[in-house]
Order: sequence, then structure tokens, then C-alpha cells
Amino acid sequence: MQIVMFLVPLMLMLVALGVLLFSWAVKNGQYDDLEGPAHRILYDDDKDMIPDEARQDKATPDDADPELSSKQNDPDRKA
Repeated sequence: MQIVMFLVPLMLMLVALGVLLFSWAVKNGQYDDLEGPAHRILYDDDKDMIPDEARQDKATPDDADPELSSKQNDPDRKA
């Protein structure tokens, strides 16, 4: 029975500490944006780490003149 007299106040102090920590987190905005970090990982912000020769978005000579590019890729075009 003596252990109950020790554990009940200890449990009440732990619950009070948990409630205080939770209220502090809510007041400081820890739960304001729940979806932002989940969507932020989808954004590609490491373009500067990709070597120049491996980039897919670099301009090629065909991209400079779209009309020329479409003529070269046209299967119905007569040579």
C-alpha cells in the first residue's frame, strides 16, 4: 500500500508535466503547419549539386530552334 502512496503523486506530476509541455508546444506554434514539411520534401532544391553533364534541363541546339527540331523528328518529312 505504501507504493501506491508514492506512485499516485508521481503519476499526477508526470501528467501535469505532459500537459504543460503540450500547452507550451501549442502556444509556440509547433502544430500550426502539419502538411508543410510533408510537401516540402517533394520540392527539388538540389539542382546545384547535379553535375552539368548530367542535367536534364540544359538547353540543347535543337531546343534553340523549335521549328528545326520538329522538322528533324517528323517521320513524314521527305529528305
